[in-house]
Amino acid sequence: MADVSHHRGTDVSHRRDSSMADHPDAREMRERYSRVTGGATVPLLDAPVFLAGLYLAVSAWLVPTFIAAQPRLGIHNLILGIAVAVLALGFALVPERMHGMGLALCVIGAWSIVAIWTVGSGASGGIILSQIIVGGVIFLLGLAATGAALAMRRKRHTHSERVTT
Repeated sequence: MADVSHHRGTDVSHRRDSSMADHPDAREMRERYSRVTGGATVPLLDAPVFLAGLYLAVSAWLVPTFIAAQPRLGIHNLILGIAVAVLALGFALVPERMHGMGLALCVIGAWSIVAIWTVGSGASGGIILSQIIVGGVIFLLGLAATGAALAMRRKRHTHSERVTT
């Protein structure tokens, strides 16, 4: 049988071993990425948003009597907490495409506070305090993400004006 690892005398095994850093367009791609994202991402927001989402998801099992007193609110928090954690992963993995999702965090944070009285009923002090704190933290992180996205957009717009003039 013929050895198919060589094609017309050219060894293709060296191509598998090369990294993206060796790519001839790597520098240009890094510069373009920097222009698109405004040269900065918001890495300080990724972890707090993820942790706030995880806390929201498991809060029904952490706050005493939560799941017994408010089972619907517990399921509600689980779903919203997973959504916040997924948004945080999106911020970490593809920040250039997630810049508009900061407002979604604001909505989820505000809704988490309002949900005490709309999804649940007759919540105790610990449940109310937990919901208000985690909802407020998620709301503030959403404002920070939105502000950072607006700053990146403004910087990108200013940069594109300088390039065209």
